[in-house]
Amino acid sequence: MSRRCELTGKAVMSGHLVSHSNRKTKRKFLPNLVNVTLQSDSLGRSVRLRISAHALRSVEHRGGLDAFLAKAKDDELSQGVRALKREIEKKQILEQAAS
Repeated sequence: MSRRCELTGKAVMSGHLVSHSNRKTKRKFLPNLVNVTLQSDSLGRSVRLRISAHALRSVEHRGGLDAFLAKAKDDELSQGVRALKREIEKKQILEQAAS
């Protein structure tokens, strides 16, 4: 399991740990990943994802998983979430055609 957010693509970054004497040693900055279950309104089911805490705040701010995925770029999303986005778009198109 990679240390990468499934929604935003946020991943491990590298940098330096700088001491008081200004010596630099390599270190890793890990993303704050959490396992969450998000509800898709249009599909009517829940989805388990491993996303960053920042992405979770963004999902809540935009009004849920469906609204977040509608605005998200495909190149940032993981393969499984891209399939979920296509499934949600198809479902919304069918709902609009029915009404």
